[in-house]
Amino acid sequence: MLGLGWMFVFLFIFPNDLFLKPLFFYFQGNYFKMPGGSVISFNCVDSSLSSLKNCQSYINTGMDIATSVALDLVENCNDVEEVNGMKSVMLEYAAMDRELNHYMQAVQDTVHQIKQDKPEDIPDLKDLVKKKFTTLESKNSDSDLRRNEKFVHFMEQLKRMREQFGLQSTTDANEAIEQIDEDIAVTQSQMNFCCPITQMEMQKPVRNKICGHNYEETAILKIIQHREHQKKKARCPKIGCSHLDVKRSDLEPDEALKRAIESQNKQSRTVH
Repeated sequence: MLGLGWMFVFLFIFPNDLFLKPLFFYFQGNYFKMPGGSVISFNCVDSSLSSLKNCQSYINTGMDIATSVALDLVENCNDVEEVNGMKSVMLEYAAMDRELNHYMQAVQDTVHQIKQDKPEDIPDLKDLVKKKFTTLESKNSDSDLRRNEKFVHFMEQLKRMREQFGLQSTTDANEAIEQIDEDIAVTQSQMNFCCPITQMEMQKPVRNKICGHNYEETAILKIIQHREHQKKKARCPKIGCSHLDVKRSDLEPDEALKRAIESQNKQSRTVH
């Protein structure tokens, strides 16, 4: 947990010399003049927020790596203790992500408040941001972390991997996964490794978060791009699916399915 770490980093790059010469009130571009005459520039604020968003990308990368490590553990040894350790790592990342989001929201809300209220003099920005940040953090709950998109994906992939490799999970692990989604189960007999578009075995499968169907990544992206050029929506190519608007943002890599395909191919090569 970072505590107020993000705030201190941000305030370090939020110098007091942002406040320029006093004149009459006006707002133009990213400079805001108070009724009392002081001028504040929000350029450094935007730059600092952009830097913090880069930090968020590092958190996302860490969560992707943790997911990959957990799937390796399931595939190779199904060590429950070590897999649960990666689950704890994911929750820590989710907490960092939530905290960072709260801090950026507090800063953005503070800037909006200043522009809207138009105070006579420059307020204590550090105090305003800290109060808004503390208010947001006071509403935290463990369920927030389990709803983190990356954590949900992590738990789904673990369950799919265990099922596709015919492995049994511990009762606690199963209950935790089932709390997220009871309907994501994919049994061995239901698996289909062929892309509904190319009718060939998938090399880089992606899963549609809306309807749950899988496709070869390049194939579905080509369809989406082609329909975009026609200014039309792309429907799910799986026969019988009623989903009529497949978007890039709805697609996520299906690492569990990819590993299952690779495992089957290895077994086939061994047999022959």
